[in-house]
Amino acid sequence: MPFDPRTQPLSAAEARVLGTLMEKARTVPDSYPLTLNAVVTGCNQKSSRDPVMALADAQAQEALDGLRHRAMVVEIGGQRATRWEHNFPRAAGVPDQSAALLGLLMLRGPQTAGELRINAERWHRFADISSVEAFLDELQSRSEEKGGPLVALLPRAPGARESRWTHLLCGPLSADELAAQAAHAAAPSPATAAARAADPALAERVAALESEVAALRGSLASLCAQLGVSLPGQE
Repeated sequence: MPFDPRTQPLSAAEARVLGTLMEKARTVPDSYPLTLNAVVTGCNQKSSRDPVMALADAQAQEALDGLRHRAMVVEIGGQRATRWEHNFPRAAGVPDQSAALLGLLMLRGPQTAGELRINAERWHRFADISSVEAFLDELQSRSEEKGGPLVALLPRAPGARESRWTHLLCGPLSADELAAQAAHAAAPSPATAAARAADPALAERVAALESEVAALRGSLASLCAQLGVSLPGQE
């Protein structure tokens, strides 16, 4: 039976563990499959995580057991230590491209299609933003027989240029929950909030520059894709 998040939703810990396994399979293949200790370290890292978590070994093991019950991860016994690998595309019935997008949403929280394309460079190289949107639309329109939608488009936050996408692997979200996620995704980080309090004018200029840099990065990624070359620093 296809994975149905309406009847068997993932917990927050399960989503983080699953996303971590999917990430490390792509980014550090020499260390994959992962030991429990490596899973915990990956789950709790400070970079590329939203929210930042602090899972204990027991919580990660419980999440692995739950995912194994759904056939989303596989336990591999060894002489030195048990290791784990994900089986998400097959268990969820989605192609690798869609799995990459879902993995990023599990790890980094709501993102625009452009952000997903940039963040997916080490997972899967999408030709352009339109191809990302096509896979997101497919995930959003997933039929009831296959388990229903796996992503949702959040309402556009005030001042935002684009709407962000969120995953539904932890279960369906009400309109209020979608709005809350959109507001959280658009909220400034603690560091940015502190900077605004200390020097509002400077913080506004920095925010404008960050927005411009993000737009330039998206344009550069699109141009590199058209030319068939890698982004700088990713050769």
